[in-house]
Amino acid sequence: MEPVTVVTGRAVPLDRGDVDTDQIIPAHWMKRVERTGYADGLFEKWRRDPDFVLNRPEYRGGTILVSGPNFGCGSSREHAPWALRDYGFRAIVAPGFADIFRGNLPNSGLVPVRVAPEIAAALLAAATADPATEIVIDVVERSIACPAAGVHDSPFHLDDSAHHRLVNGLDEIDLTLGRNEAITAYERTRSPWLPTGRA
Repeated sequence: MEPVTVVTGRAVPLDRGDVDTDQIIPAHWMKRVERTGYADGLFEKWRRDPDFVLNRPEYRGGTILVSGPNFGCGSSREHAPWALRDYGFRAIVAPGFADIFRGNLPNSGLVPVRVAPEIAAALLAAATADPATEIVIDVVERSIACPAAGVHDSPFHLDDSAHHRLVNGLDEIDLTLGRNEAITAYERTRSPWLPTGRA
């Protein structure tokens, strides 16, 4: 995974709260085992409406999704972050996220940007008024800026684990591999009658 230090892009406003993972990617997409190929399923039901934000040409190419509170609630499917990433999003900005979903985002290189409700409202209003609205997310400094919304280097919440993984380009497997020496040392001390996991 590539390190993510700064995300700059146009905002896509999704002014809805409690967007659950079944709305993000419907259950019938769960038959796939790859981590790619989910872009067409992203918000599949809502995209049947020609006026839905992702169908509007002025928002094409936007890389930062701005939404309402409790984004990613529902089931813990990893396919939801995969679909958002596959579509082209690099960060999700919201006043709050479901815990498991928020934890899954960095594993796909997506930045969960939790901001105060008034900041989210200002960003939604700016992006709705002008599809060219640009947001700059400094992952290293944990700050967000959007002059069009009157937001200037405002701090956002990003837990230390997610920050470390994003800035260093690490997923959960990379973190485990980073402990290889300790794992090997521990395995040497295990009783020989215990299972090894090897065939």
